[in-house]
Amino acid sequence: MAVKSNPKAADRSNSDPHPGTVLATRQGSAYTSQSPLRTVIMGAIGSLMVMIGSLGVGWLASISPLRQNPLIIWMRYETGGVVLSILLLAVGSMILVREWLRLGQKLNKWGDGSGKWVLAAITAWSIPMVFTVPLFSRDVYSYIGQGRVMQSGLNPYEHGVSTIENFFQLGADQLWAESPPPYGPVFLWLEQLVVMVTNASPDASVMLFRAMCVVSVIACMWVIPRLARMHGVKPARALWLSVANPLFLTNFIAAVHNDAIMVALALFGIYAAAVQRNWKGGLLGATLVTLSIGIKPITLVFLPFIGLLWAGRSASWPRRFYIWALTLAYSLALLGLMGLINGFGFGWVAAMSTPGTVFIWYAPIGLIGFLAMIVGDSLASNGRVWMDVVHNIGTVLSALVVLALMFVGRDAKIFRRLAWAFAALVLLAPMIQAWYVVWLIPLFAITGIRSDWQLDTLFFLTAFFTIYAVADQLDVFPYLDLSLISARVISAIVALTFGVYLWLFDPATKRLFRSRYRADMHTTTR
Repeated sequence: MAVKSNPKAADRSNSDPHPGTVLATRQGSAYTSQSPLRTVIMGAIGSLMVMIGSLGVGWLASISPLRQNPLIIWMRYETGGVVLSILLLAVGSMILVREWLRLGQKLNKWGDGSGKWVLAAITAWSIPMVFTVPLFSRDVYSYIGQGRVMQSGLNPYEHGVSTIENFFQLGADQLWAESPPPYGPVFLWLEQLVVMVTNASPDASVMLFRAMCVVSVIACMWVIPRLARMHGVKPARALWLSVANPLFLTNFIAAVHNDAIMVALALFGIYAAAVQRNWKGGLLGATLVTLSIGIKPITLVFLPFIGLLWAGRSASWPRRFYIWALTLAYSLALLGLMGLINGFGFGWVAAMSTPGTVFIWYAPIGLIGFLAMIVGDSLASNGRVWMDVVHNIGTVLSALVVLALMFVGRDAKIFRRLAWAFAALVLLAPMIQAWYVVWLIPLFAITGIRSDWQLDTLFFLTAFFTIYAVADQLDVFPYLDLSLISARVISAIVALTFGVYLWLFDPATKRLFRSRYRADMHTTTR
């Protein structure tokens, strides 16, 4: 949705006889007229702090040669080094959030020169992350284990990474040691390729997986502005909201999540289908989205909307149903061919339920399910069954939302309908991770995020998940005077205090949350 500036409102604001209003307007102008260079540099410093902090509390494989480095030994095995690492990580992460807010504040008119500053920020903030020890998740080490399972000729959907010799030393999380990977055949091949090239060296494997993620981020930087233009949205603003967002960069580069590859392929798929709304664009779009499904099957939700783009703007319902069936059949045929080649068939279908076996307190369905379990147990019933019922209701509701958005809505809103369909799958799940939110940001950014509660929601989510990540995902040596719980409390307090400062006390950023200042900015999405 677009937001247009109101010239009359602007005139009223600028001619307000109340001296406090005039002063606020002048102060606001001072905070938005500064050069973005300082913001880019300060964000790079924050990213550098994150990188240094990762040496002490990032996820490092036990057999990594880096553990023999004197500096890393001090930062990981001495209480003072660990505390310093925690402070660097927490403060550096929140500095990134602040400078991201400031960049949008300074580029609020989104003129012709704004794009270069957004690109400069993405580049400067990303480079230190390329060299971080994996942060906020250790999934990348599970990728290595699964690649070794593939190299051993075993089926990773049937054999967990615990079947691999010394899998603990590779850094994999024991929680997922026996769980089938919720990934498709394309990513299993990529895992095997990485292990084959690096001979399963953890550090080299991490860097190769990260290189794939960096290429995917660059691909997103190319396609997102083009998708934004299709919707009349300022390309630089869409890029700032999505790729420059600290959640995007930390989850896709620092955390080395394969979701970066998934998102890039899916965005290219819908772009191809939208550029040529005929069989050529439809087939290419369906192919790219199927490859994305081959990374993570969640992007199955893109297929019906690819079908709508393929069918055309004024397609009849019989044609839409025909194209939907054709799109699904084509995608399943490609996936079936992949399953035939690797010999695993559609083993990934059963593995899709793996993340759904757990829940988290801040996910609405997860919280309701947990409360239902408590009630069930208090009534001498099986509380787990009650929880499962709630989770199943969430799954059904999300499917109904997707179906409704397939059938209801204007052709011009196909991308927005896709965004809300994808959001339903995320928000109605019992488990919501930070990178699940990152899946959604590009789709909403390219179709327009208004400078009201919508932008405030993105600000809040970015700050919340940043604070949660720096407090939740820390690798702390268990034999220190400092316990893991204490480390998390320190990190949470520091990051949360910084977040409150940004909201209430920072002379620049606190203005972002004031309606009068927002009106003075005249920020538009078109």
